[in-house]
Amino acid sequence: MNLNSIPQIKHTDSGNFFLLAGPCAIEGEEMAFKIAERIVTITNDLKIPFVFKGSFKKANRSRIDSFTGIGDEKALQILQKVSKEFGVPTVTDIHEVNDAHLAAQYVDVLQIPAFLVRQTDLVVAAANTGKVVNLKKGQFMSPESMKHAVQKVLDCNNPNVMVTDRGTMFGYQDMIVDFRGIPTMQQQATTVLDVTHSLQQPNQTIGVTGGRPDMIETIAKAGIAVGVDGIFIETHFDPANAKSDGANMLHLDYFEDLMKKLVAIRQTVNNF
Repeated sequence: MNLNSIPQIKHTDSGNFFLLAGPCAIEGEEMAFKIAERIVTITNDLKIPFVFKGSFKKANRSRIDSFTGIGDEKALQILQKVSKEFGVPTVTDIHEVNDAHLAAQYVDVLQIPAFLVRQTDLVVAAANTGKVVNLKKGQFMSPESMKHAVQKVLDCNNPNVMVTDRGTMFGYQDMIVDFRGIPTMQQQATTVLDVTHSLQQPNQTIGVTGGRPDMIETIAKAGIAVGVDGIFIETHFDPANAKSDGANMLHLDYFEDLMKKLVAIRQTVNNF
């Protein structure tokens, strides 16, 4: 995939990794703008190609009383406003076939969640919109097997596809990242490392997913060191009170320092 196929993306000639980042879910316009403004400032200063991420709804939840969203159209309109206000592309997850057409009217990249990446109808619906498609690697899938999901998009005459590693199940309540999978998937498509979801601790007995945010810097540095094309990070100015995935998000206050370290590593890698 040519990164320039993503509308409005900047700094593609900088030699940096590209970044998909934002809150797990769109909780409201004010919070989305606050997070987007900070990330845009940082990524422009460091010349990092940036796509703002926010889920317009959350369908994969542990409990029926978990937060699922503020309304589909309302959240998608906020994503569209972020794009227009800050001049950046946006990405959101889709969970049902009908979501593809709806979300494609508002965002630039459609993301297929890891649990759903084998759902052919969903992948095809996303591909047929002509939008860039980001396929999350299933936690239950090998890196090699992702070639079949990629091929489904290509078979729809849509060359704009990328894959994202978000860890692999390790027992019942933990995830691991096998960095051997990065070069394997890069042979298939542009490859992203989802740092924060790779640090989830799912299936907790309380019904709320746990996480290891203290390991975000470690996993991110390793991903850049092995040459991943892009990094995916969820961030929030108040993770403890975020309505989704707060346990594994990066606090927004730490975002700039981490990006500076990752840029420095990428510059070193580029010199070899």
